[in-house]
Amino acid sequence: MTTYCGVDFHARQQLVKWCNTDNGEIHERQLWHESIDEVREFYVQFKGEVIVGFETSGYSSWFEAMLEELGHQVWIGHATEIRRRARARQKTDRRDAELILDLLLKHEFPRIHRVSAESREVLRQLRYRHRLVQQRTRSYNSLQAIALGAGVSLKAKLRTRTGQERLLGLAVSEAHGQQRQEWLELITQLNGYIERVERELESRAEADERVQLVRTHPGVGLLTGLALVHTLSPVSRFANSRKVAAYVGLEPREYSSGERQQFGGISKAGSRLLRLLLVEAGHKAINKDAQLKQLYYRVLHRREKAKAKVAIARHLLVRSYIMLRDQIDYAEFVRRGVAVQSARVSYRPQVPGKLIERLASEQQLS
Repeated sequence: MTTYCGVDFHARQQLVKWCNTDNGEIHERQLWHESIDEVREFYVQFKGEVIVGFETSGYSSWFEAMLEELGHQVWIGHATEIRRRARARQKTDRRDAELILDLLLKHEFPRIHRVSAESREVLRQLRYRHRLVQQRTRSYNSLQAIALGAGVSLKAKLRTRTGQERLLGLAVSEAHGQQRQEWLELITQLNGYIERVERELESRAEADERVQLVRTHPGVGLLTGLALVHTLSPVSRFANSRKVAAYVGLEPREYSSGERQQFGGISKAGSRLLRLLLVEAGHKAINKDAQLKQLYYRVLHRREKAKAKVAIARHLLVRSYIMLRDQIDYAEFVRRGVAVQSARVSYRPQVPGKLIERLASEQQLS
């Protein structure tokens, strides 16, 4: 006996349509999230195999954790694909829940991959650190504005102790003086938060062999390695490198018809943070990897700098995927690449001369 629950999930409420395969009856109930105990009591009543399906949402973490604690299966569906299969143009909570339940019963639910709990925690920490760095950058920009208002341009020196001492010595208004002091205090506090998060991430990376493996590639550091491993994990779910590039959003869009073939920009369908980290890692990778450096300047000669950076990021992603898939480090990856290249060049077999049939004219001369 299996119970299927189609849930139209919102931040403050949810509408549930459920069906038991034993009797085939469909029931409906609306739950409000003001009382979490009431939601939990509702799902406790289901026994046996329970499959709960709903669309992707950014506020369903507590709901997913509660269902897993109860032993129910959590299926996350692709929102666009679910809506595409709707037969009616009208969109209501009841129709959405009915559609999800219907897809579950027909085994046509467009289920997407759901990362593990460990990977979700690591990715949350990476996004939190990224927001802290953004806030610190905005703070530095505000201090730069105060310095420029006083007639001094500090630029990158503002991040040093000498530059901050010079900033404190500038003659500014009373309001700017107070803001200057508070911005500096906020930057000090943000630096402490960032260091704490990086220490936690470093401890996780040291205990993960996969992260240590991809970090052997030039340019791939702590943040990029963690983002690669926990975004692509498990890599066995990808059939080839093109699937990986499409999943991260580095696959170019194609607009082709007939004999005309045209490619546009990248799809940007995946993790924005991972794409950002790959582009930053590419800056360091081209200085230490000859092949990537050659590729960068070849693309730069034909295209603009932004497309060259994206090309390096895509190659770095594909390389990391191959290293994770084959469980090899960077040195082994380079050795295998050289071996494949030499095998392609010298693929033609060497046949002994005595086995080669001579021409009739040569036979007569001999």
